[in-house]
Amino acid sequence: MAEDPIPAQLGPYEVEVEEGRRYAWCRCGRSSKQPFCDGTHKDTGIEPLIFTAEKTETLYLCGCKDTGDAPFCDGSHNLL
Repeated sequence: MAEDPIPAQLGPYEVEVEEGRRYAWCRCGRSSKQPFCDGTHKDTGIEPLIFTAEKTETLYLCGCKDTGDAPFCDGSHNLL
């Protein structure tokens, strides 16, 4: 059985991504390299979300881990 995600912060992470590069967004909230995975999810039953940046740009990645549009912030932190 999977553990519940832990909100890493109640707001998005502003990050620069590079076109064509793969990223692993932390879903569990336990990573010390937020918003990206550092492997801390081991044994939680929660896996990171792997995505490839479509272009080089600034993205706002979810910090509360409650978004409905993972890995992007959708404002869900305003309801916590």
